[in-house]
Amino acid sequence: MMTLFVSLTSPFARKARVVLKERGLEERVKQEITNPWQSEARLLAVNPLSQIPALVLEDGSALIDSPVICAYLDELAGPPVLHPQTAPAKWIDRRRTALADGMIDAAILVVMESRRPEDKRHAPWSEAQTAKLARGLDALEAEAESLNSTLTMGTLSIVVALDYLAFRLPGLNWRAGRPKLAAWYDVVSQRPSLIATRPVEG
Repeated sequence: MMTLFVSLTSPFARKARVVLKERGLEERVKQEITNPWQSEARLLAVNPLSQIPALVLEDGSALIDSPVICAYLDELAGPPVLHPQTAPAKWIDRRRTALADGMIDAAILVVMESRRPEDKRHAPWSEAQTAKLARGLDALEAEAESLNSTLTMGTLSIVVALDYLAFRLPGLNWRAGRPKLAAWYDVVSQRPSLIATRPVEG
């Protein structure tokens, strides 16, 4: 059996958890909850960077990085796949995945900066990351009508990014002024795999 190192709050680990559910792989992959910030020995043995998700394969080798793991699991399950295979859908979906992942990265930086002692925080840094988030959200609003309810890595990544913003940065209020994106989210986010993996403390 394979082992997937995850946490219940990590958006990148959540993407892999959703893929497990969507592709019917939960019985083949044990999920092990860990805290990457504590650099636990069991995680470091798999990923020296102490990052999740990290996937230990049945032969004992390991894969790291969310895009790599999600692609591996998706391919392992066979068709149909969450990664579109032909252009132009393939490249559109990868662009959306990259945009969503970049937004998650920016959100994490804002969160981490907010946890520093107040006298050590650098407001221009947080403002720059928040501006990235606003631009990313506006870009998604602009193309919301071209999004549909079909779950791909791109649309999955967008939902995960939006949920993370609501979870960690509720004051940002990503819905404000973005009715098309919000309407799309309200439909797609009701998939059982996404409901079951919403971030929770603990």
